[in-house]
Amino acid sequence: MREAALAIQTFTKDMDIATYENNALVQAAVERKFEMIGEALNQLSKLNAPMAARLPDLPQIVAFRNQLIHGYATVNPGTVWTIAHNSLPNLITAVQGLLVEQS
Repeated sequence: MREAALAIQTFTKDMDIATYENNALVQAAVERKFEMIGEALNQLSKLNAPMAARLPDLPQIVAFRNQLIHGYATVNPGTVWTIAHNSLPNLITAVQGLLVEQS
C-alpha cells in the first residue's frame, strides 16, 4: 500500500493537472496504483478491522477502487489528480505510522 502510494507521487512529480490530463500512460499507472491501494485496504479491513479503521477514508478509498475497476462511473482524470494531491499524503502518513508501530 505504501509503495503504491509513493509510486503515485513519483509518477506525478513535477506535473501539473494539464500535463497529467494529457498523459494517458501516467493516468493508467496512477489508476492502477489506486486500485492496488484500494484492494490492500479492503483485504486489511477483513484481516484486521481495528487497524484498518485507523486509516483515513477507508470506505471511500475502497469505493474509489471499485469505480476504477468495475467502471460504475467514469472517473474524471481531474478527480484522480485531486485525490492524489489532497488525500494521498494523509494516507501515506497514516500507513507509515501503522508500519512503525508494527516494527
